[in-house]
Amino acid sequence: MTKINSNKKRLSPKQREELLRALKARFEKNMNRHKGLEWAKVQAKLEANTERLWSLTEMEKTGGEPDVVGSNKKTGEYIFFDCSAESPKGRRSVCYNREALESRKEHKPKNNAIDMAAAMGIELLTEEQYRELQKLGNFDTKTSSWIKTPSDIRKLGGAIFADFRYGHVFLYHNGAESYYAARAFRGTLRI
Repeated sequence: MTKINSNKKRLSPKQREELLRALKARFEKNMNRHKGLEWAKVQAKLEANTERLWSLTEMEKTGGEPDVVGSNKKTGEYIFFDCSAESPKGRRSVCYNREALESRKEHKPKNNAIDMAAAMGIELLTEEQYRELQKLGNFDTKTSSWIKTPSDIRKLGGAIFADFRYGHVFLYHNGAESYYAARAFRGTLRI
């Protein structure tokens, strides 16, 4: 997991309250995503991890609609994914990583998925996580999302993205320097 700089902004009590209210409402509206989990326990964990609350706020601000999708019984961590119906609007039109961004000579995007995720204190979903997300609903039916790409593919200049069409998850490849108005990235955070 990406380390979060302890100098990051802290949430004000009002911001914390607004975030917790939004997360609770989403949790209660989408119980199928986290069967057997209790909001009170999730909230207690959230309140004890202020840096992670900041990351969830960043996920929320960029349109990710983070929600609990499970827990790790060994570590006691709760797992959050971006659960917006389409790839988060505030993260679209980005290439895959800094190397890809710097390789573009013209028409560079403003940012890249890997650096944005790191700045938010989250990680891109893996292929396995993306497929798990799709078991909870239909996501990215009109958009696509960059996912964590294996290093052997990155060494060759490629990157992987996924979407959901025709009742199936599709995994594709693109040059890592490419970017599209309908492609962003989905993140995960453990708390």
